[in-house]
Amino acid sequence: MADEQRDVIEVLEHDHREVEQMFAELESLRGASTEEAKSRRKDVADRVTIELVRHSVAEEVLVYPRVDKKVSAEEAERARKEHASAEETLHRIEKLDPDDPAFDDEVATLMREIRKHIAEEEGQMFAHMRQVVDEDELRSLGARVEAFKKVAPTRPHPNVPNEPLPRIAAGPAASLFDRMRDVATGRGTDN
Repeated sequence: MADEQRDVIEVLEHDHREVEQMFAELESLRGASTEEAKSRRKDVADRVTIELVRHSVAEEVLVYPRVDKKVSAEEAERARKEHASAEETLHRIEKLDPDDPAFDDEVATLMREIRKHIAEEEGQMFAHMRQVVDEDELRSLGARVEAFKKVAPTRPHPNVPNEPLPRIAAGPAASLFDRMRDVATGRGTDN
């Protein structure tokens, strides 16, 4: 049974591919002027935000502490800083209407930030993790990341430090509040 569980790197790489698919859709809708296309751009931007926040918080709470101890404190710190920058961008996007000229600029900034982050994680950090973390631990961590993402916040909270303790402390309240707002507004439902 344990062999069926994806390891943490497979889980995170799968998340990266999903975000790239959403980015491709956003790029295809850039500059679209119909109300339907504008609404779709906002819906996709909301989905990107939800997925990136859940993914990032799971990495900050569960993955980066392992990277810190077993791989490289510098790699973990660089990744945290990249997350903080992307979270600021997500926060700005969340406040914009798709009609606002800044919307496409901020989305383009986010794509650059995230694509750079993905390239660094997949090109360096994940390879280093495979070298020093055994398969059982990678699988166990994969299960924990998948479970954690189900209860993680869904909106950016740039004022919460990207460290495990503050994220864990703020997480339950932020997650509950985010999900209540999502239900009330229909955010993330593609409706």
